[in-house]
Amino acid sequence: MTFDGNWKIDRNDNYEKFMEQMGINLVKRKLAAHDNLKVHIQQAGDTFNVKESSKFRNLEIDFTLGVTFEYSLADGTELLGSWTMEGDMLKGIFNRKDNGKTLTTTRIVQGDELIQSYNYEGVDAKRIFKRA
Repeated sequence: MTFDGNWKIDRNDNYEKFMEQMGINLVKRKLAAHDNLKVHIQQAGDTFNVKESSKFRNLEIDFTLGVTFEYSLADGTELLGSWTMEGDMLKGIFNRKDNGKTLTTTRIVQGDELIQSYNYEGVDAKRIFKRA
């Protein structure tokens, strides 16, 4: 499957501004920008197993396309939503539990990069990963 593999963060685009819009405090934003995030993705049909490891936490989640689940960001923000597949792109629509606002996330593989894009209240950001 396209997303399968080990991915290591390479660079960020507008990530600081995105985190600020999300309400993440300055100290946590500075730490998150250098989290050394690694992601292992394994897909079996409509089910995904994702293992995240960074300087701050290790997390393993399983999700099935179209099925709502709960997820907590590294800063503790709690979300409820689901992933769907749109062509070759994974699209996640999540609502924050604290304020009900929507966070949209997409993942797409282009060449040797996994591009994870975010949109929250009109602010776009990207985290670009390379195969590890």
